[in-house]
Amino acid sequence: MSGIITRRTVLTTGALGAGLVLSGCDKAAEQPTLRKILFSGEKINQGLQRALSTRHALAPEFRPDQMSPIFRTNGNRNPNTPDYNTMVAEQFADWSLQVGGLVARPLAISLAQLRAMPARTQITRHDCVEGWSAIGKWRGPLLGSILKAAGVRDTARFVVFTCADMMGGQPYYESIDLIDAFHPQTILALALNDAPLDIGHGAPVRLRVERQLGYKHAKYVMKIDAVASLDGIGQGKGGYWEDAIGYDWYAGI
Repeated sequence: MSGIITRRTVLTTGALGAGLVLSGCDKAAEQPTLRKILFSGEKINQGLQRALSTRHALAPEFRPDQMSPIFRTNGNRNPNTPDYNTMVAEQFADWSLQVGGLVARPLAISLAQLRAMPARTQITRHDCVEGWSAIGKWRGPLLGSILKAAGVRDTARFVVFTCADMMGGQPYYESIDLIDAFHPQTILALALNDAPLDIGHGAPVRLRVERQLGYKHAKYVMKIDAVASLDGIGQGKGGYWEDAIGYDWYAGI
């Protein structure tokens, strides 16, 4: 795999070397030249990646002594809306995760119920589109277990996440397909480095889809919907940044 030129390789060896120092994943949107570098060869790279690996392969996992001393935040650092601030003040006592769309049994799962579910712990590397990475320990229930409990219908192809943070006047949203949704490392993380998620890292729950870049790891998740198509969701490209500035929907690494 070392011979494949990835977006991260280009960014860290080229863009950062040229002095493009960014403060958050969203800042990449402010650099048109950087966007062009990041995504110009993506179709070729995706084909190479998929030819040499499988979508079911596991992302690398690390030892506790390899964890980063500081795990930076990516994207929004605080939704800071009246509704979210109320939830924080109440320690998410009345928060619930809504699971719906093409499912047989719509669910409303409280934070206490999520914490009581069987959980997976994994130490993985987060790769941000801007070029930085960090290794952290995540813990939470498998997304696949929740989707199985809801009874995803055969007509569903994607899972859409709607979040508490607002972008461009609408809730932030992202999506993955069912292959990634049922991947054994795809979890709804409730804890980072053995502590409950803080606000900056997506409290009370965030998606971890370990074989994709950081902007796919939706924070502040409020709602999950199984859908047959991404048409009609935003501009139909699958996520806020995909719609807004042309990030690729599949951000495999």
